[in-house]
Amino acid sequence: MNKRAGGFPPAPEPLPVPVFDSHTHLDITLQEGLTSIEAGLEMSTAAGVDRLVQVGVDVESSRWSVEVAADHPAIVSTVALHPNDAPRRADLDAALREIEDLAAHPRVRGIGETGLDYFRTGEDGRKAQHESFRAHIAMAKRYGKALVIHDRDAHDDVLRVLDEEGAPEQVVMHCFSGDERFALACVERGFFLSFAGTLTFANAADLRAAAAVTPLERIMVETDAPFLTPMPHRGRPNASYLIPLTVRALAEVKKVDLEELCTALSTNGEVVFGPWA
Repeated sequence: MNKRAGGFPPAPEPLPVPVFDSHTHLDITLQEGLTSIEAGLEMSTAAGVDRLVQVGVDVESSRWSVEVAADHPAIVSTVALHPNDAPRRADLDAALREIEDLAAHPRVRGIGETGLDYFRTGEDGRKAQHESFRAHIAMAKRYGKALVIHDRDAHDDVLRVLDEEGAPEQVVMHCFSGDERFALACVERGFFLSFAGTLTFANAADLRAAAAVTPLERIMVETDAPFLTPMPHRGRPNASYLIPLTVRALAEVKKVDLEELCTALSTNGEVVFGPWA
């Protein structure tokens, strides 16, 4: 993996009320130069980000995520096969069974990231993506856990599959990438929309319009670290301690008090993922 240039940015001003990072990849962030999980937690807590959701994307990272969450009270995990991983697996059924075995662990609070990605996977891989997505939806409902959706260039099909299968009680649209129309369609279904550092990018007017119409009780924030670093540090590696940059941008878009937004974000985390401790 090619490391991002410039190293980790300086810490921003801390938030007045602690929030959580709804989607991070600590395993990959460590490869970018984060010295340790403990160091990452210390930096994020100092910035007002006191809880993290560590996300699995294949069998190996899902196992690792469960172990990390079991060892750190500030971390809960999700487990899944990423939609771009599913078509590459000759053993898809066996891999899904392994994910299901992990899903029962009490520190696993979500199934994902799963979904559809038509940007990196072409027509020949879509059958496997759909099969995997539907299996993850069923898994989330069996275990009563949140479903964490990866959706890239597949908005209509993601909603169609969820409507056909019946969505779990809690659904999170990870790194929401749609416009106002799609946001309203997700909110109408009771989904949570999680906004990443992309919200701060100059070319993200449609994304900011989507955030503007999303009710506070349906909003989350995330890093997707080490990716999608918010401005003014785009291109450098991301980590949970940089969440305040996205939260402040979101407060401006929503035209709400920063403390009110932070309180809502924290509450939403407990609704979807349960108590961390």
